[in-house]
Amino acid sequence: MTSMAVVIVNYNTRGHLRVCLRSVLAETPTEVVVADNGSADGSSEMVRSEFPRVVLLVNGANPGYGAAANAAIAHCRSEYVLLLNSDTVLRPGALDALRKYLDANPRAAIVGPRLVNPDGTLQRSCHQFPTPLVILLEYSWVGRVFRRIPGLRLRHLGSFAHDRSRAVPWVMGAALAIRRSAFEAVGGFDRSFFMYYEEVDLSYRLWRRAWETHFAPVTDVTHFGGASTVQQPSDMFPEQLAAALHYVERHHTRERVTQTWFVLKFAMFGKLVADTARYHVARDAVQRRRLAGRIALWRSVLGQAWPHTAR
Repeated sequence: MTSMAVVIVNYNTRGHLRVCLRSVLAETPTEVVVADNGSADGSSEMVRSEFPRVVLLVNGANPGYGAAANAAIAHCRSEYVLLLNSDTVLRPGALDALRKYLDANPRAAIVGPRLVNPDGTLQRSCHQFPTPLVILLEYSWVGRVFRRIPGLRLRHLGSFAHDRSRAVPWVMGAALAIRRSAFEAVGGFDRSFFMYYEEVDLSYRLWRRAWETHFAPVTDVTHFGGASTVQQPSDMFPEQLAAALHYVERHHTRERVTQTWFVLKFAMFGKLVADTARYHVARDAVQRRRLAGRIALWRSVLGQAWPHTAR
């Protein structure tokens, strides 16, 4: 059977990283590499003291998720690499199941297992490539209406039951089983994506080279979600929107970029209107403070002048 390494990218999530590493090492991977992006919470010291056989790469300047993953994957010798967020936990048999799936599907460059929340409920991880329509459905109230209409709901990949293996445009990057030969053929992750959309961009470039991304519920991976980004919530959402626009700039026409920009503005305006209305009728002080913070965020995003990359 083909060998599989595990790479974990970490930023200030020492407790999650410890649990993740324990679940990984129980699966006896051929190699384990942790790429730490300048954590200040003792993550690196914990890995050195508690997991001395794990290779630790410390990136003091925090080059971003994709750049750290590139360096760690380049350090591996195995043909397959399971790339994990530090806030994930593997189930017994996960590596064997993903190895077997990649062996049986030679055109699959990336395989995403089923992601579940800590309570066992599903995290929807299959998505369409971003277009102005897809972004409208993902970021605005229009998507909630769309998903309630039976005939249209079935056309939305996010509504897929996640109960069978299939080729999909892209899967959430919390856990990605990667065929290194394909990954290296397209140059790995694009370093210009600091955070968010790096897995979307990678899957798109692989698709352009006739490789496939698969969703395969051959194992479940528990994903706590947002363990790093929750530390700076007001900064992370604008970063996500900027990454969405950057993706469109990298792969589509200037007209498509403009359409996406207006869709994002429309979505943020809808959130501002809805939360302002909720704020005026809310009586609970905690809820009002939460809504006030969200309103400030939507106003900040609406006030941004989105930079356009020259094509």
